[in-house]
Amino acid sequence: LELEKRRAEQQKIEAGKKKIEWGSQIRSYVFDDRRVKDHRTNYQTSNVQAVMDGDIDEFIKAYLMEFAGESEQD
Repeated sequence: LELEKRRAEQQKIEAGKKKIEWGSQIRSYVFDDRRVKDHRTNYQTSNVQAVMDGDIDEFIKAYLMEFAGESEQD
């Protein structure tokens, strides 16, 4: 019984995973154009250095604003 529960739980986890392939990227860093863009929210900034230094608060805010309604509907 315990083994069946573990298998069911593992299958649930595996079903939720996405394949890592082209088109499922989250963020692009384009140094020549001095741009960082989040593909999930379309938020972008030209302050590449700040993002590389870890200043990603605006990306987090954009993500939370974009997907906040999704969890309420589920």
